[in-house]
Amino acid sequence: MPTSSAGPSVPTPVAATPMAFARAIVAAYQRHGADPALALRQAQITPSRLQQPEGRITARQMELLSAAAMRELDDEGLGAFGRRLPWGTYGMLARASLTSPDLGVALKRWCRHHALVADDIRLSLVERGAAAAIVVEERKPAARVAPGVREFGLVHVLRNIHGLACWYVDSRVALQGASFPYPAPAHADAYRFMFPGGPLKFDARAAEIRFDARYLALPLRRDEKALRLMLQRALPLTVLQYRRDRLLVQQVRQALVNHPEASHSAQALADLLHMSPRTLHRQLKEEQASLQALKDEVRCENARDLLLRTSRPVKQVAAAVGFRSEKSFLRAFKQWTGATPAEFRARTA
Repeated sequence: MPTSSAGPSVPTPVAATPMAFARAIVAAYQRHGADPALALRQAQITPSRLQQPEGRITARQMELLSAAAMRELDDEGLGAFGRRLPWGTYGMLARASLTSPDLGVALKRWCRHHALVADDIRLSLVERGAAAAIVVEERKPAARVAPGVREFGLVHVLRNIHGLACWYVDSRVALQGASFPYPAPAHADAYRFMFPGGPLKFDARAAEIRFDARYLALPLRRDEKALRLMLQRALPLTVLQYRRDRLLVQQVRQALVNHPEASHSAQALADLLHMSPRTLHRQLKEEQASLQALKDEVRCENARDLLLRTSRPVKQVAAAVGFRSEKSFLRAFKQWTGATPAEFRARTA
C-alpha cells in the first residue's frame, strides 16, 4: 500500500516527482539482477530521459513504474531495505492496525510492526507537547547505503505512513514540518509537493514528519471492506486528495487566540496555516463553519475574559482582541452579548 511521490492534483499532469527516484528503482532492479526495461516502457520513461540529472516525471508515471517494479521484484520496499518486502506486506501492516480505537494507537502499531519486516530502520511515534512526529531511526550506517537509495527509502516510508494516516481518519493530516538527515538535493523544490504545509529542514539529525498531536485522538473511519477497495489501487494514496481536515476548525480557533492580529485578513490567517485564503474558506465551508463566525466567537470569548479578569480600558481590550477601532468593537460586543462592555462589567461585578 505504498504511496507515490506525487505532486498536487491539477487538470493536466505535472512532472513534479524527481527522476532520481526512478533511478533508485532502476538500481533495485540492478541489485536483483533483473531488467527494468518493461517497467520503464510502461511508465514511458526512455533511457535518455532516465539519465537527465534534473529530470522529473508525473505522479502517474511514478505509479506505473512503482507498481511494475513491486510485482516484478516482489518487493514493496523497492530496494530500499536489506530484505525484500513481498507483495502484500504493506497491506498486512495496514490491516494489523485497522481495529485501533484512534489514529495514535494505529500509528504506534504500524511503526512497531514495520520493524518486524524491515530492520534497517525503526519508526516511532513521538509526542512533543502539542505536536507529534513520526521519526525514522536508521539502523544501518548511512555510508553503507547509496545516497539516492537512502533518500528514496526515507521519502518512500514517510510518504507511505502519512498517506495511510490520512486514509485511516478520512482527513488531511496537515504537516507542521519535515526533516531529512542529508544535504538538500538538487531537486529539493519537489519536497514542498511531497511534504506540503510546514518548513523543510535538511542535514537534520533524523528523518521525520511533524503534525498537530490532536490528530492522534481522531477515531479510525475505515473498515475491512474499505481496506480491500483501497488496496486494489493503493499507490495513488496521496495526502493532497484529502480536502477535508477534521482539525481545521480547532486550528483556526487556536491561531486566532494566539495571533489576534491575524484576524484582520484571511490572507494573514491562511499564511499561519500554510494554505491559501481560497482553500481556507473552502475547507471551512466543508466543515459547516465560516471564518467570520469563528472570528466573532474567539473575539467575544477573549473580550469577555479580559473585561472580567482585568481593569484594562475598553480601548485596550478592543486592540487586544484584534479590533482596529474602539467604535467597531463597541458595536460588535453589543451585537454579541446584548450589552456594552461597561454594562457587561457592571453586570458581572
